[in-house]
Amino acid sequence: MMPHDHHHHHHDHNHGPHGHGHNHAHGEHMHSHMHEHDEAADLQVLAAQFIDGFLQASDKTSYLKLAGVPFERPSKDGAKALKLIDVELMTDWQVGTASPSFGSRELSYLPFPGEMVQERTNMSLIYVSMDERSTLDIRDFLFQRKQEIEA
Repeated sequence: MMPHDHHHHHHDHNHGPHGHGHNHAHGEHMHSHMHEHDEAADLQVLAAQFIDGFLQASDKTSYLKLAGVPFERPSKDGAKALKLIDVELMTDWQVGTASPSFGSRELSYLPFPGEMVQERTNMSLIYVSMDERSTLDIRDFLFQRKQEIEA
């Protein structure tokens, strides 16, 4: 069960004589009621699928090219291009949660029972030049690509 599961009931929200529905077209994009948490969860699922595809790809360079991963990025000052040299995978296992306690400087800590421990793998793209090193989180790349596609 996802931490934020809930059901959306779809029904007509026509308002007034013009019949505007619940989603209003603003230029070329539809207004949606997506919660930030839902979008972050969707992005995490997309990242997991991307990473699985990368791991299974026999030609990793072609996989990255087909996905639109840039092999060069501008440097901070724009003078030289940074080159993609590494794809880094890091796996974490969340074994508990910690959050601020109400009215206290102590953390409220909840260790997970074994069956709740979940593996999370993240990917970073490492770019370098002679003077600079830059890391691009795959979720940031996927978010940018999603924005470009939806634009």
